[in-house]
Amino acid sequence: MAKTYNLTTPLSSEDTRQLESGDTVYLSGVLFTARDAAHKKLVDLIEAGEPLPFDLEGSVIYFVGPTPPKPGDPIGSAGPTTSYRMDSYSPTMLKNGSKGMIGKGKRNQEVKDACAQYDSIYFGATGGAGALLGKLIKSAEIVAYPELGPEAVRRLEVENFPVTVINDTKGNDLYQMGREQYEVK
Repeated sequence: MAKTYNLTTPLSSEDTRQLESGDTVYLSGVLFTARDAAHKKLVDLIEAGEPLPFDLEGSVIYFVGPTPPKPGDPIGSAGPTTSYRMDSYSPTMLKNGSKGMIGKGKRNQEVKDACAQYDSIYFGATGGAGALLGKLIKSAEIVAYPELGPEAVRRLEVENFPVTVINDTKGNDLYQMGREQYEVK
């Protein structure tokens, strides 16, 4: 039976180990944004032993390229992007302290294994709801790679940001579980 949790970032292994695929989580605190171009730059820094522009420990990375804000708003529409483009980078990010990722779509087996190995979670956010999700972002500031435009790394402060656990620390995959429910046996 799926449960509902309210968690504040940064996340700990204690936070993530209690979660199971299908659970709903309302995240508050700080999220960092990064898509594939930013992930490549971050992983290159990790591999070179260079410092990162933010602390990965306990972080949650949101795969998003937000639209420009309307006057008075901290950010525009902020819906999730397809996650598989980060599959080659995510295990390195998790190994180096990140505890969560937010996106849409399935992940490869290496990412699922890394979630289990490093007590990390892949959360799904609702695609097509970017305008609504943007309203839950209280502040947004670029912290790295402004040359990437909408794909720059941003520090977001969020309140009750709704996500669903897709891949948990036990190796479960909500997408596979859902499919198995309806397959003819």
